[in-house]
Amino acid sequence: MPTHHPAPKLQEATDARDALAAALTRAGIQLPAMDVRTPWGDVLPEEAEERTAGAVEGHRVPASARYALVHLGVCSAPVALALAAVIARGADQ
Repeated sequence: MPTHHPAPKLQEATDARDALAAALTRAGIQLPAMDVRTPWGDVLPEEAEERTAGAVEGHRVPASARYALVHLGVCSAPVALALAAVIARGADQ
């Protein structure tokens, strides 16, 4: 079975998600549902038959997405306030 590597935009979003998760962890914050997503049906024409060749964190996604987004999910009010405080401290420096 061939190995599929994430498209560059998927890899970029995955790397960004991981960097953000690591920074949040250092700040003592954990978002419960960080994910990488692509728009539905966003497949380049040459891969129309392989609509779900790539996978990121167990989710089936197009192998050739034109772009991918870091989905931060939802969080509780205390987590949102902690995140706001960390951002404010960083902005003040």
